[in-house]
Amino acid sequence: MGTLILLAAEASAIHAEEGGFGLNLDILETNVINLAILVGVLVVFGRKALTNILSERRLKIETEISEVEQRVKEAAAALSESQQNVAKAQAEAEQILQTAQENAKVARNAILAKATADVERLKAATVADLGAEQDRAIAQLRQQVVAMALEKAESELRTGIADDAQQQLIDRSIALLGV
Repeated sequence: MGTLILLAAEASAIHAEEGGFGLNLDILETNVINLAILVGVLVVFGRKALTNILSERRLKIETEISEVEQRVKEAAAALSESQQNVAKAQAEAEQILQTAQENAKVARNAILAKATADVERLKAATVADLGAEQDRAIAQLRQQVVAMALEKAESELRTGIADDAQQQLIDRSIALLGV
């Protein structure tokens, strides 16, 4: 390995004289010590800064993950509550539908009962009207019979009544009066 370094030093000296590219192995001239110190300082102090940055980044990611998990839990709770509300609303809708159907049955029965009562009332009114009409017709017939009887009686009276028939009529009238 020592020969390799000597050969490299020779080659770099020859290239440097010729104006070409070469390898400079002089530690002081190439600033290897400065670079080593710089890398050491960066490792010592940069490690703390890099560790702090990475720790902050990890803490931020963990915080975001926990916030997302919390939001997922809240969303799941809200979904569950919404599903319960939907179930309650469906139950209420079914109850309202049942109540409406029962009310419709009650209203239908009430209307049928009223219609039946109205029909019975109309029948009774018709029977009463027929009875009144029949009574009126009978009264009218009686009046006509009485009028015709009076007419006949008057015509007979005008023609004259036989004496014995007149005597019988007077006797009957007196008997009716009870004297």
